Amino acid sequence: MNGVILVNKERDFTSFDVVAVMRGILKQKKIGHGGTLDPQAEGVLPVFLGDATKLCDFLPYDDKCYEAEMTLGLTTETEDIWGEPVRTKAVNVSEDAVREAVLSFTGAYDQVPPMYSAKKVNGKKLYEYARQGIVVERKAEHVFIEKLEILSINLPKVAFRVYCSKGTYIRTLCSDIGEKLGCGACMSALKRIKHGNFELSEAHTLKEIEELVHTDKTAEILICIEDLFPDLPKLSVTETGMKPLSNGNKLALADLETDVETEDGKMYRILDMSGIFRAIYVYSREEGLMKPVKMFLGDIKK
Repeated sequence: MNGVILVNKERDFTSFDVVAVMRGILKQKKIGHGGTLDPQAEGVLPVFLGDATKLCDFLPYDDKCYEAEMTLGLTTETEDIWGEPVRTKAVNVSEDAVREAVLSFTGAYDQVPPMYSAKKVNGKKLYEYARQGIVVERKAEHVFIEKLEILSINLPKVAFRVYCSKGTYIRTLCSDIGEKLGCGACMSALKRIKHGNFELSEAHTLKEIEELVHTDKTAEILICIEDLFPDLPKLSVTETGMKPLSNGNKLALADLETDVETEDGKMYRILDMSGIFRAIYVYSREEGLMKPVKMFLGDIKK
């Protein structure tokens, strides 16, 4: 099976747990995931199957949306409620002050990655240092908060929705808001609503997926590889293009049937003579050639 299935990850599952369960459900070994979610987080997790695993780190995930809850007055080692408490403080702030503090983070801001994260410093993940009691100096990362919406305020709990760039840590955002309010804060719930072009509304729980597989309805939830690139123009190869395509080689424009004006650096979906999607190529004006980016040759005949 080749393609993507969107999983609605539940709490107490790691992203690797989801992959392991999916291997058991689908009886397929070649499975990966895109965009790790913490064990206590919920939400959309794309699971890549077969040839689609080549795209785990390839697809753009620039646009993300989360629904989160933070608890004011509590600071922890991990910046979430499941970590060891560091400090507690009375929450003597008004709802107006909370709204102002939350919304002030809209736009660009420099965020220091948390120690309990998978970000690498000197070839080692930060959480590995943290588990040894070592605090490593981290450089602030430039992130962008496109939009913040407050969903509810029931002090000390505050729920909000955030649209943000790739690389934004919601735990750290909660902690930074708490620091601005002077009482501290930690994240107490997190759900990913959007991950790139993948929406939670299109995702299914592991139990739902298992039921669909058992009733031979897997095709209803499988996103084909080609459908992951709706914005890329299609180009078909001619008879002379079949051999270089089947070998994963560069293609001359003469090897393609197209009236599309090619653009330097632009990617294209390449179809074989039967109209089957086989690859993604990028055009190099300097070379006057199409260069392979990702190949999905499967059973193509040379």
